[in-house]
Amino acid sequence: MTVHRARRTRARAAAAALVAVLAAGLAACSGGSDGNNQSGVNPSGLNPSGAASKAASAAASLASQANDALASATAEAGRRLDGIKNGIDARDAVTLGAPATDADGRTTVEVTVDNKADKAKSFAVQVNFKDAGGNLLDTVVVTVNDVPAGRTGKGTARSTHKLSGNVKPEVGTALRY
Repeated sequence: MTVHRARRTRARAAAAALVAVLAAGLAACSGGSDGNNQSGVNPSGLNPSGAASKAASAAASLASQANDALASATAEAGRRLDGIKNGIDARDAVTLGAPATDADGRTTVEVTVDNKADKAKSFAVQVNFKDAGGNLLDTVVVTVNDVPAGRTGKGTARSTHKLSGNVKPEVGTALRY
C-alpha cells in the first residue's frame, strides 16, 4: 500500500501545483486599474479576479475528481486481489497487448495469460495505466477464469474513466489460483 499512497500523494501535489499556477496566472491577468477603469472590471464587463477564482475552483474540482477516481480504482483493485486465497505470483505468465481506445473513450488493453500448470487455473491480473512520466492514472483487475492446462487465456483490461495523453499499461500484481 505504501506505493499506492506515494502515487496518490504525487497526484495530489501535481493537482495542487496546477491549481496554484492557474490561479496565479489568471490573477496576474487581472492587473490594476488604469485610471479609466477604477472599478476593477475590465472594459468587456468581465471581472478577471472572479474569472481567476472560478478557473481555480474548476481546476481544483477536476483535480479532486481525478484523485477520487484513482483512489477508488486503487481501493477496488486491492479488494479484488485481497479476496483471492492461495494465489501464486504469475507476473511472468502475463503479456499485455498495445493500448487502444474504445467507443466510450476509455483505454483498453488485451491481457494474455499462459497456464503452465498441470490443471485448469484462473488468473487475476492488475493492470496499471501510467502516463509518459510513469505516474499512475488508473488501475483495474482483470480475471481470466478456468484456463486449461498448457493453454492461454485472454481478457481485456478497460480503464475506469477516460485517460488522455500517451498511456502505457503495465502489469501490477498477477495471481494464478
